[in-house]
Amino acid sequence: MNSDGTLVILMPGFPKDEADSSCLPFPQLFVKNLAAQNPALNVIVLAFQYPHSLQPYHWHNVTVYPFNGRNKGKLNRLLVWNAVWVKLKQIKREHKLVGILSFWLGECALIGKYASKKFAVKHFTWLQGQDARQNNRFVQLVKPEAEDIIALSDSLSDELYNNYGIHPGIVIPSGIDETMFDVLPSARTIDVMGAGSLISLKRYDMFIRIISKLAARFPELNCIICGDGPEREHLQRLINENGLANNIRLTGSLPHKNVLSLMQSSRIFLHTSSYEGFSTVCNEALYAGATVITFCKPMHVDFKQQHIVSSEYEMEVLLCKLLQKKKEVYERVLTYSMKNTCKQVLDLYWTVPVVESR
Repeated sequence: MNSDGTLVILMPGFPKDEADSSCLPFPQLFVKNLAAQNPALNVIVLAFQYPHSLQPYHWHNVTVYPFNGRNKGKLNRLLVWNAVWVKLKQIKREHKLVGILSFWLGECALIGKYASKKFAVKHFTWLQGQDARQNNRFVQLVKPEAEDIIALSDSLSDELYNNYGIHPGIVIPSGIDETMFDVLPSARTIDVMGAGSLISLKRYDMFIRIISKLAARFPELNCIICGDGPEREHLQRLINENGLANNIRLTGSLPHKNVLSLMQSSRIFLHTSSYEGFSTVCNEALYAGATVITFCKPMHVDFKQQHIVSSEYEMEVLLCKLLQKKKEVYERVLTYSMKNTCKQVLDLYWTVPVVESR
């Protein structure tokens, strides 16, 4: 496949520099790997809301144009959209534009759709999670065609169909970058781990409740939660009130590489989130050799070492059962590879050519 030319990726936000590894881990890993695997392809990212800057920069051989939207009101959003449109026209004039990829079915998809029609290039919207749920006003604004939507998982494809009657024509799951993982350690020092943004959707209060119930039976229980967010003070207070300061540690935000290292030192990954598009952290935990317990079943197939539960009580009982086992061998489970994820997406732009309308 001859993958030369320029691919523009529209995103609400993007890492402000190469050290900002906690910002949208899966999208940034995808962009990084896409550029690395296809050196002839010129990848340009237009970041609508974040970073809070207007200064273009280079990130892992990718050119990034930020528009400093800061998620402000309607007038500011229209100004951002206009600035993005102007930049897209400039890119079209100066480069061989082969396509546009929008992350989330939101403002990026709206601009991406009209730009693709204007410039007669392919455009796909990658459904990521919350954008498939009810009350997404952009679905009516964009009016996407099913064949132009990439769903991150089978469950997201089903969710969009159930809510809007649109069944995405493509499912491309999030892969992991195996090169980021170290050799598996000989011992596991962390019993239970959680990782993600400390927001109400992730339900880390449930994580703490479950550990609180099991701590009497397992007084030496060693647990960590990696991540930061608005719920941090509340969660720390719950830990202290339940006398779990010696059992649960909040690490705060860590570089992605450090999180993966902690996963490889963990026996069990407890995923309490109520909703996910496709939990990349669960995929990473499986490849790190941990056993995963989650409420979310992203694909119609099952993954080894991943347990799907339907209630907090069921999660607690299963965790208790697993903690009692003395597991000696920890096996990597590869669900999907980032290399293949990148190839599947790029292949979409080199199939049937777009015919310019007259």
